[in-house]
Amino acid sequence: MIELPDLVAGGLAAGTLSALALGGGLLRLRRQQTRQRAEISALRTQLDGSLRAFTAEVEHLAARRVPAAAQRVAHPHLAVPGPLQPLTVGTPLGIALENVLLALQAEVASQRTRVDAAAQAGMRGATREIQAALYRLQDALRRLQQRYDDPELAQTLFQLDHENEQSLRRAQVAAVVCGAWVGLAREESHLVDAVTGGQARLAGYQRVKVHNHLEPGTALVSHAVEPVAIIVAELLDNALRHSAPDTDVVVSLEHVHHGVCVTVDDAGLGMTRDERDRAQRLVAGDAPILLTDLGDPPRMGLAAIGRLTRQFDLGVDVSSASPYGGVRAVLRVDSHLLSRLDPADRPPAPSAPRTTRRSGPAAPAPTHAYGTQDAVPDAPRHHTPTDENGNGEGDGNDGLPQRRRRRTRPAPAAVPEASAPPASSRPARRPEEAAAALGALQSGTAAARSEAAPAAGTPTAAAHDTDHTHDEGGAAR
Repeated sequence: MIELPDLVAGGLAAGTLSALALGGGLLRLRRQQTRQRAEISALRTQLDGSLRAFTAEVEHLAARRVPAAAQRVAHPHLAVPGPLQPLTVGTPLGIALENVLLALQAEVASQRTRVDAAAQAGMRGATREIQAALYRLQDALRRLQQRYDDPELAQTLFQLDHENEQSLRRAQVAAVVCGAWVGLAREESHLVDAVTGGQARLAGYQRVKVHNHLEPGTALVSHAVEPVAIIVAELLDNALRHSAPDTDVVVSLEHVHHGVCVTVDDAGLGMTRDERDRAQRLVAGDAPILLTDLGDPPRMGLAAIGRLTRQFDLGVDVSSASPYGGVRAVLRVDSHLLSRLDPADRPPAPSAPRTTRRSGPAAPAPTHAYGTQDAVPDAPRHHTPTDENGNGEGDGNDGLPQRRRRRTRPAPAAVPEASAPPASSRPARRPEEAAAALGALQSGTAAARSEAAPAAGTPTAAAHDTDHTHDEGGAAR
């Protein structure tokens, strides 16, 4: 039988063990709670940091990246800043932010195009009315020029007409940039006339020096005349505006392999590389042209050139420097836009510079009444050698015509017309001898008139002088 003290001792031992186990459990729970609290604190700190980073990223997106992306739509050379945290690139957050920028750029470009199209439509309507009014004014000024002969009034009307022409050019350029037609339909014209026509539309046109090296009769087809005149006018306007007023602008018209080139060289300031690249993009006409791209106020000259080069298959290059330190602009007109006019039937304008080329090989000297020579066949033929008298060495020529050598003969003395030999028996005279005879005739006539000047006060003396002149001319013939 177990005694009471033993039971008490066992109970105390069991209670002690239970207390120790409970204390160990409580200690483990406290350590676990401490560890959990530390983890929760770390997660909370991490979450707070992520929230602050996300907030900063969104603020950076709104303050820096969105405006830059919107500006890049109008100015492709601008760079859009990247995210603040490079580690976000490629993550879902980074991809989502990039999609926001792309959607923004697409919407801005769409709205910008829509607004610009509305502005261009409004400007087209306005310029159409302005052009019609300026054409009516031009017709009225020209009717006044034809009606009145007063020199001072004619000079004033000419100045007014020139000012009206410049205003018409500006309205026409604005209309072309906004997508309107060139406004005029012309017939085939000499290319040099189109160039000088563009020159005449400018202030300071006197500084333009045109060198025409084209074949006579080089012309433009009807639908290319006005576009070429507009392009030349705008290229010359840029050259005149950006060069000193005491310098010349040189224009050269040359034939090339694929057509004709009109080269404009100025002695101005030139352009930087960025300016030259932008100008080349505009005149190429490859990209759509928006009014908002042209500055404030808009500079429409190069944009109008780009529209016309794309519509009429022309080529313009402004990427080179001129030999004079300025800019060289080259307009290329391909062969399918060229035509030919007979200069005899339709000559160029009297004010157009004459070409430096000859229309063809020199024609043979014509046969005049003052001397004849044996005809020479156009194609070479077999013939027997001739002696210096023009006779063949033999009679075996089979009836073929003989070439005869021209011989210099002294000019025959003047004989009375009654005793003059027939024209067929007169000796042949060279063109040089005929020219010398005519020169002597003119000199003699002038001397006779100067000697007869004191007696020219009566009608009889004047009539005698006239008859004397005719007699001398008849003797020379």
